[in-house]
Amino acid sequence: MTSQLPTISGLSDLARSYDAVLSDVWGVVHNGVSAFPSAVDALVEYRKAGGKVVFITNAPRPSGPLIEMLDRLGVTRGAYDAIVSSGDATRVMIGKYSGKAIHHVGPATEDDALYEGLNVRRTGADEAEAVVVTDLDTDDDTPEMYRERAKFWLQRKLPMICANPDRVVEHGDKIIYCGGALGDLYAAMGGMVLMAGKPYQPIYEEAFRLAEQAAGKSLDKSRVLAIGDSVRTDATGAAKFGLDLLFVTGSIHAAELDAFGKPDPQAIIDLVAPSRANMAGFLPRLTW
Repeated sequence: MTSQLPTISGLSDLARSYDAVLSDVWGVVHNGVSAFPSAVDALVEYRKAGGKVVFITNAPRPSGPLIEMLDRLGVTRGAYDAIVSSGDATRVMIGKYSGKAIHHVGPATEDDALYEGLNVRRTGADEAEAVVVTDLDTDDDTPEMYRERAKFWLQRKLPMICANPDRVVEHGDKIIYCGGALGDLYAAMGGMVLMAGKPYQPIYEEAFRLAEQAAGKSLDKSRVLAIGDSVRTDATGAAKFGLDLLFVTGSIHAAELDAFGKPDPQAIIDLVAPSRANMAGFLPRLTW
């Protein structure tokens, strides 16, 4: 972690130092309701300058439906070369239960694409061999509301496959809980929790492969920049994979960092420090 945090005005200040970007999506490029125009413009300009962009997201759905969602939110396809999701990586884990029963936690039909072609049956927890969590059932739920259900899963020694490692996410002007928060609860109770999204290696390995494919050449990790808004997932994942980080402060950490007021660089350093990420700079919102 650098002791002096570079001051930058936008991605343009860093563009020449990096051949590719692995960018978080929710909280960086959109807020679940609409795109951040400045972020989309920044990535479009970065690609025009020759850089490659791979979206790396903990969304618990395969990349196909996510591209359609990005279209609806106003994220132009000119902003990215490829996308890899936690859903993509998680399908490999779920596939090991082919022909068996799993218990789904999350919106009832929104995540159907996660299971397409995997030959698993969605049942009650009483006959399932694993619990698959995409998100909490509704945006108003809290993890504590699931404690009694989790006790039953634990009693049956069910492993939990958590398709979305994020704890919280920005949704419009609210912060809501995600699947990772339920994973934390279950782990604290003694349950086995399996995750493949950020900050874990499988999703970064696939994102890096897609970046090299887009570039048409091998890439040096020292010239690949991670962009994200979460210390737990983006900063930690970047550090473990050996990438520099551009930290977006104006999302889930906005209030504690006074991101849109007078942010204290030392407070940002202190917040990110436990991840051991090397910050190339910070911005309240991604801009060019």
